[in-house]
Amino acid sequence: MSIPNFARPLIDAGRLFHQRGWVPATGGNFSARLSAERMLITASGCHKGELTENDFLEAGFDGVPVGSTRKASYETLLHCQLYRHDPRIGAVLHTHSIANTVLSRRLAAIRLAGYELLKLLPGITTHEAAVEVPVFANDQDIPRLAATVDAHMKEHPRTPAYVIAGHGLYAWGADVAQARWRVEALEFMFECELHSSPV
Repeated sequence: MSIPNFARPLIDAGRLFHQRGWVPATGGNFSARLSAERMLITASGCHKGELTENDFLEAGFDGVPVGSTRKASYETLLHCQLYRHDPRIGAVLHTHSIANTVLSRRLAAIRLAGYELLKLLPGITTHEAAVEVPVFANDQDIPRLAATVDAHMKEHPRTPAYVIAGHGLYAWGADVAQARWRVEALEFMFECELHSSPV
């Protein structure tokens, strides 16, 4: 599959997420696995609701751009961690919604239970389930944050997604479509939790 074909579903996700208010300004970043060693990822400073094919670059799983002078997203290593952690992950999407930002400033983990949309998450087949989405403290030292996430996911391999406190959601899937569905499901449930939380 060509680079434009990998970019198109990420461009479409950016437009959808911007319409929903989940990627304000230049917030968020998106990627898709190209091979066992490389990914396509949004370049730094791009508005996710206005993406074009020129707003992406290739990078290795060390975060270093390949054949491009453009700057990779500051959070590229968080994408790298996920691709290295699980070869089944084909896409990673990062959003900055009001709901995930507010909840992650209040909670050490976001517990979701009884929602029909939980079935969009891996390994869940009934709404009669509960998951905890971990919240990690925000850290400008991205290699250290990536190591913290990696340690958690090795201890808790069924982690379905995570949130950085006051920052945003990281969700993933086998391809961009599945990752997008999971973002939509999680953001819906986060919004429900936000509205049901005591003032």
